[in-house]
Amino acid sequence: MSFDFKNAPPAELKREYNRIATEIGDDRFFTKKELRHLPSILANGEQVLAFTSGLMEGRTWLITLTDRRIIFLDKGLIFGLKQTSIDLDKVNAISGETGLFLGTIQIEDGARQRQIKNVWKKSVVRFTNKARDAMELRKHPVQVQRSDPDDVVTKLDRLAKLVQQGVLTQQEFEQQKTKLLAAP
Repeated sequence: MSFDFKNAPPAELKREYNRIATEIGDDRFFTKKELRHLPSILANGEQVLAFTSGLMEGRTWLITLTDRRIIFLDKGLIFGLKQTSIDLDKVNAISGETGLFLGTIQIEDGARQRQIKNVWKKSVVRFTNKARDAMELRKHPVQVQRSDPDDVVTKLDRLAKLVQQGVLTQQEFEQQKTKLLAAP
């Protein structure tokens, strides 16, 4: 079962953000305003897989990976909200580079290359790997049709690996497993 970011009570939302932050390695110190605003821009059912923060265009941005897109949010004190996103299907490449304490994430689509600097070192690799896995899952979604028992075992194994990589939650794994086992 997926998490309902749009309708979750603040305490549950905070717990989910803490879980994601711990998994990715972001401290959320500079992007609390953006995180509070995030549920209002998510589509119904859209799942947050990861987030991190860094400098882009001279401002601090929250970079959020969902199961559908990468969202860039900057909620300034004076000028309001700046928001842009790239559908995962449109991302050509995502890469990361780390230094002693901080790193850089680069995201390229057909029109633009975005460079996010001063990202916590430990979140660079985790975020880019999650994005890569989410992009791959969009290209090759898990098929639910069953043709033979070996195929079901292979699909369950693939789903288990996605859970280990953090692309799927345990609840999502259980949902997919139930569909696989119930398929004719």
